[in-house]
Parts: sequence; C-alpha cells; structure tokens
Amino acid sequence: MGNIILFAILGAVFYYIFKSYSTYTSEYSKEAFKNMTITKESLQRSELGLFVALVAKVAKADGKVDALEAELIGIMFDDISAVFPEPEKTKDILKQIFSEQKDRFDNLENIASDLGHMVRRDRAKQQQFMGFLIQLAFIDGEVSQSEDEILQTIAGAFNFDPKAYHAIFDQFEKMMKNVQPKANMEDAYKLLGVNKSDEMDVIKKAYRKLIREYHPDIIKSQGKDEAYMKEATAKTQEINQAYEMIKDSRK
Repeated sequence: MGNIILFAILGAVFYYIFKSYSTYTSEYSKEAFKNMTITKESLQRSELGLFVALVAKVAKADGKVDALEAELIGIMFDDISAVFPEPEKTKDILKQIFSEQKDRFDNLENIASDLGHMVRRDRAKQQQFMGFLIQLAFIDGEVSQSEDEILQTIAGAFNFDPKAYHAIFDQFEKMMKNVQPKANMEDAYKLLGVNKSDEMDVIKKAYRKLIREYHPDIIKSQGKDEAYMKEATAKTQEINQAYEMIKDSRK
C-alpha cells in the first residue's frame, strides 16, 4: 500500500511547475498555430512533436509505460492537440509519434539536438522541457540507470546548465524522500466525490474529470503565478493518491 501511495503522489508531481512557468510565453496557442497544415511530417518537425518523441523515450526507458504514466501522457496529448487546428487529427498523430518513438533509442541524440537547437535562445523553455522529462523519470519512485543516461543525453544536447539540471533532479529526490501520505479510504472516496458502492468505471470517470480540472498542464498554465501552480499541484497530488488507494483496495 505504501509504495502505491508513494507512486501516486510522484505521478501527480509529473506535472509540477517550476518558477519559469510564470514567464513561459504564449507561443503555444491557437493563434500561433492557426495557419499550420497538420500532417505527420509537420508535427514531427515542430517543437511539441519533438518533445513528445523525447517523452516517449523517457517513459519507456525502464522497459514499460505504466498505467499512471499513460493516464497523464494522455492528458498531455489532449492539452497539446487543443492548440492546433484539427485537434483530433493532431492527437492521433501525436499518439503515432509516441508509439513509434518509445522503442527507438538510436535517434535520441538527433531528436534532442533538433529540439535543443529550436529552443537554444529560450532558457525558460529549456527548463520547462527538461523539468518535465526529469519528473517523468521519477514517476515510479526512482530513476533507473537507463533513464538517467537518456536524461543526461538530452541535457547535453540542449546544452543545459549542469547546475540547473542537478538542482531540478535533487529537488525531486528530496520530494520523494519527504512524502508522507495521510489520506484514508473514507477521505479518498470523499475527495473524488464518489461512493464506496460505485463501480470502478464511475470512479475512474470522476478521477479523470478532477485531474483535468486541477492539474497544471504544459499548455494551460502559461502566465499563471507560482502560488496558483503550487495549489494546483497539491490538489493533483491528493486526487492521484485517493484514486490509487481506491484502485488498490479493489484488487
């Protein structure tokens, strides 16, 4: 039980937002992409398409993409595709990119270099992307050797400041060690707004609705202040913890 609760909390931290988020530009908006022709080729070459490819490689670095990772990556697809013309078509293509790239590591450095070149003058955006990828590696509670090697390769391709990299990494290590789960089953059902008699499908639907409402995602959080981010992240932690407790109790 303890490990599952811990992983749920770490999963919520997957969308933790750094201070640089408040200075993130409005570049990723419908207005910015309104004239873009949506094709697989155009998305693969875009910043967000390249980023999805890197997310895929980090997610699969330890050999599998677990259920919580898949859930949150699915939300990421929704958030990113919403700013492009033809959102459903965009989402399908992003899923294709993810599926094709998750088992390929021979092109890791090339993809990371391409994205690094695009954002080389935007340190806030570099930190945004790098922070997200580090968080993803921590989602199962620890960073494996293969995950660490991939992260180091990406950081090198970004020409990312090693001190900044280790500061982010150390922040998550410390957070993992300091997690103190407190919720009980009664609190879990209450937080999700469901009853003990409800079917798991009903509970999952309620969970997804709350996550989409509260999580501070990579698109919608542009321009929000740090206080908002902390509140949203804390709420997301509680929601994930509650959902994982309920799931575990029904196995």
